[in-house]
Amino acid sequence: MKHKRFSEEQIIGVLKEAEAGAKTADLARRHGVSEATIYNWKAKYGGLEVSEARRLRELGSENAKLKRLLADTMLDNVALKDLLFKKVVTPVAKREAVAHLQACHGMSERRACRVIDADRKGVRYRSIRDGDGALRKKLRELANQRRRFGYRRLHILLRREGVMINRKKTQRLYREEGLAVRRRRSRKRAVGARAPAPVLALPNQRWSLDFVHDQMASGRRFRVLNVVDDVTREYLAAVPDTSISGHRVVRELTQLIAERGKPMQNGYVESFNGRMRDELLNETLFLSMTHARVEIAAWVEDYNRERPHSSLGYATPAALAAELDKQWPASLRPTGSATQPIASTAPMRKTTARL
Repeated sequence: MKHKRFSEEQIIGVLKEAEAGAKTADLARRHGVSEATIYNWKAKYGGLEVSEARRLRELGSENAKLKRLLADTMLDNVALKDLLFKKVVTPVAKREAVAHLQACHGMSERRACRVIDADRKGVRYRSIRDGDGALRKKLRELANQRRRFGYRRLHILLRREGVMINRKKTQRLYREEGLAVRRRRSRKRAVGARAPAPVLALPNQRWSLDFVHDQMASGRRFRVLNVVDDVTREYLAAVPDTSISGHRVVRELTQLIAERGKPMQNGYVESFNGRMRDELLNETLFLSMTHARVEIAAWVEDYNRERPHSSLGYATPAALAAELDKQWPASLRPTGSATQPIASTAPMRKTTARL
């Protein structure tokens, strides 16, 4: 028998017939329902008028709707807790989140998109670009060779090899491949600011020197005397040894002066020491002093001729030095005169020592 929906008026009419003395079996046969249905109507609507019965049914419908909403809200909360520790920001992450909600919580695509506030068009979108497999492979190879290089320097190396892509694409691929450089804990810095004096914007006008320490695989410690040019940022000398006396420093500087020219004054080299320790000393296990000298000499050559330097517009120190050598003022030559270019070194940042 096909189910028939009775209105409140019809139900109350049937109940009034029963109250007038009609038998339940006759009423059930006449209206095409079972006797159990009539008994249920009596239990639910007995003694009510049509308007009261209609209001009771509306309340029941609203109650069922509220129960469904509550169940849906609880399910949404459970789903959101499942995604609590995941960053659902990028389109790729949103697609993965929607797929997870559909697979694990049985949600429809529409509902999953509503839960994480995603556009269904964006979730359904499938990229038609190629995967840049060769480019990603090349980027990973460079990053493995230069483990302490960020995406900017890797981008310069890619361009040197003829890979002409936008810097933002290099940054995106670098991030997607998980190649971010792990930050090392920095040392405490002195309080205050230092303002070095102006210096001629030419090579060999001011050098900076300092010592940096490390140890070999055997545990024996050694030190390296570093000398850099403040203008061209060239690595002028690296003297590794187990002990470097003051006489040794004088002898090395005298030899360097004989080869390149006397600097006007000495400055600071802590920044360079940090790069050397980050890119060489912390990345290399030295087996002996001979091994240390070979590795340091190779790094000096690479630093001067291959490594892009951010403060030089990602040029190499050797390239800048060769360009500046052409700009020596005539006053420093045997004849002629010219105005000497001056480059004022920017003062160091004022930092507060960490407690």
